Amino acid sequence: MSGCGIYSFNGTNIDPTIRTVSIGTIQNNAPNGPAFLTQRFTEDLKDYFQRNTNLKLVPRDGDLQFDGNVVAYDFAPASIQKVDGIDQAGSNRLTIQVKIRFTNTKDDKQSFEQIFQNFDDYGAGRNIATINSDPNAVRTTTNKIITDIFNKSVANW
Repeated sequence: MSGCGIYSFNGTNIDPTIRTVSIGTIQNNAPNGPAFLTQRFTEDLKDYFQRNTNLKLVPRDGDLQFDGNVVAYDFAPASIQKVDGIDQAGSNRLTIQVKIRFTNTKDDKQSFEQIFQNFDDYGAGRNIATINSDPNAVRTTTNKIITDIFNKSVANW
């Protein structure tokens, strides 16, 4: 069975001449984002690429290069409900936006700069302090963003 050499069963569409990836620290520039967000997001992005590609992770100057920053981290009421005639939040939504600069050194037409956004809703009883102190709560949202970044950059979805 022969083919063009760029198809794989994990959904990636990586040219065989691409062998390395470098992922810079994704800085947290959102004023209310938790302190752990920079390290957690960066490490999770690296881990995702290592688990889902055969690319070698290098500190800099990879064939594929990522850098960026968290630009928004917002927690706001998602659904308002009347309780005894008073408007109250039925749930609260955490929305995270990450601006990513992706450079494909082998094919610049594939390079992009884009804001990726995703969210999760939490019960009205959970406030931002409890969510921020639970890294796994934030991780559900960041994992969706990481999947979107992966799909846009190497799966061409």
